[in-house]
Amino acid sequence: MMGSEGSAAGVSGLPRAPGGGVPRDPDRAFARWRSRLLDLPAPGPTLSEMGVVTDVGDGVATVSGLMQALADELIVFDSGAHGVVLDLEPDRLGVVLLGPAEMIRPGESARRTRKVVSVPVGAALLGRVVDGLGRPIDGLGPVRATLQRPVEAEAPRILERAPVSRALLTGIKAVDAAIPVGLGQRQLIIGDRQTGKTSMAIDTMLNQRDSAVLCIYCAIGQRGDAVARVIRALTENGMRSRSIVMHVGDEEAPGLAYMAPYGAMTMAEYFAAQGQDVLVVFDDMTHHARAYRELSLLLRRPPGREAFPGDIFYVHARLLERAGQFSEALGGSSITVLPVVETEAENLAAYIPTNLISITDGQIYLSPRLVRRNQFPAVDLGLSVSRVGGKAQNRSLRDVSGNLRVTLSQFEELEDFARFGTRLDDTARAHLARGAAVRMALRQAERDPMPVIEQLAVLIAAMEGLFDGLSASRVMAAMGQLRVAARQALPDLQAQAMTGARLGQDDRQRILQVAREAVGGVPPAARRGRP
Repeated sequence: MMGSEGSAAGVSGLPRAPGGGVPRDPDRAFARWRSRLLDLPAPGPTLSEMGVVTDVGDGVATVSGLMQALADELIVFDSGAHGVVLDLEPDRLGVVLLGPAEMIRPGESARRTRKVVSVPVGAALLGRVVDGLGRPIDGLGPVRATLQRPVEAEAPRILERAPVSRALLTGIKAVDAAIPVGLGQRQLIIGDRQTGKTSMAIDTMLNQRDSAVLCIYCAIGQRGDAVARVIRALTENGMRSRSIVMHVGDEEAPGLAYMAPYGAMTMAEYFAAQGQDVLVVFDDMTHHARAYRELSLLLRRPPGREAFPGDIFYVHARLLERAGQFSEALGGSSITVLPVVETEAENLAAYIPTNLISITDGQIYLSPRLVRRNQFPAVDLGLSVSRVGGKAQNRSLRDVSGNLRVTLSQFEELEDFARFGTRLDDTARAHLARGAAVRMALRQAERDPMPVIEQLAVLIAAMEGLFDGLSASRVMAAMGQLRVAARQALPDLQAQAMTGARLGQDDRQRILQVAREAVGGVPPAARRGRP
């Protein structure tokens, strides 16, 4: 239907007479204009592959008709839901849903996108709480990230890596002294439930407030109140603005739980490409493995050991292999990973724990036996190991803690022997007193990471016997006094220790003198009597 301005003037592109008026013969002009349009090349056809949902399960859907779809391709359904192709078969696709399955109905259409799952990356994510796909869930508005990166990426090659040579200080005495972690290392935190695995990872993040390390906390299958406590700890300790929290709860689709750690690693790789050191915590990989097992069984893949699919090792290996210390050609940055895994009844030989132990560069084992003795952090130095961090350990801590493992192992053997009521000589009783004092000195409160100089002062005091014969309460009080004294009297040694320099004999004597003065204020009545 034409407008009131005339039929000739209302046709777009119609030739006009000189002076801008309507041609004298509009029919002939229109015919010439139409013939020119017909002579133009026709636009190519646009092909769009459409499939049909044949079955919907809890977290997965079966789609037929998309014969050209590729593995890991993103699929869009008419309802607006998204999914990822995980199974490719001649007549069907197994699609992992990235949202609630209730949105999709059998018979619904599905389309290819020719894209893979991507997440936003960039500094705009710092300080935010996001879901497994990088969408904000903190109520602070949209994430103003300008870049998107695929969640899957190839791990750096051998020649693109460098040796782990810089320390990542956790602020935890038992770890920094005996099980050191280096920047670029993959150190597993393993133990039963309620042994302090998450607390250790969060304390490590909080200890980075005086460093340049950025942090990403990826919570998989954790309760909302537990994640809220983590966010509050980061906020109160000044690490919220330099951290990203990714949360996928148990109530979310298992596809999101499966994708979440890959998205977190992609965010870390962006910062590493900018020359930043990044610490990533995966809490925990047991829930991730269970989510993948659920998806695999729903897709009717054959179950293997403990009903996990046969490719579960590859699922975790291709994720953790993306971490490391990178060469100068890649900026000299690092991605350090602390994956958390849960054991049952101290069974370290279970399928997922053994897989992750073989993938990572060491493990910190938290023992429920030490928890029952009220020893926190409950680090079992006999079953914990760091395969590469020793070369990156702070040299001052290495000099002080050289005999720590031997002292504790001898003490534990003697302690077990003394339980039989055997009469002990003075030397054995002295060893028991020293071992008990050293073990007590390794106690540390939650959310209280310690600077290097405070760790040095406590360890030197314990190894030199200043805590021998003190009750547990007085050892804790003495350590508190010693930490304050070391922080106030030895700021120069703190700066020196942070550079990785070794302590001289004079420096050690200064620390020992400060320790004697701090512990000397303990009332004699608090002592049990030295052997």
